[in-house]
Amino acid sequence: MDIEKIITENQGTIVDVRSYGEFLGGNVAGSINIPLNEIPERIEELKKLKAPLILCCASGNRSGQAQHFLSQHGLECYNGGSWLNVNYYKSKSN
Repeated sequence: MDIEKIITENQGTIVDVRSYGEFLGGNVAGSINIPLNEIPERIEELKKLKAPLILCCASGNRSGQAQHFLSQHGLECYNGGSWLNVNYYKSKSN
């Protein structure tokens, strides 16, 4: 799946897995913040979001961990990498 296309066409939900403080320092417009350490206890909430989930963080490491975990629980999700990259794609959306 083309992550850039999903983002620019607003096909899913962008989930930022950085800490609350990092998220407040800058984030993708319309994204939601669920820190990586809260993912396991918030999985039911994540299942209710518009799929696919595009996961992002500072570098792509934490979002990769979240993607691995959520995929094992049957959620359609992709590692978008750095929130800055996701933000760039989002800025190109209509």
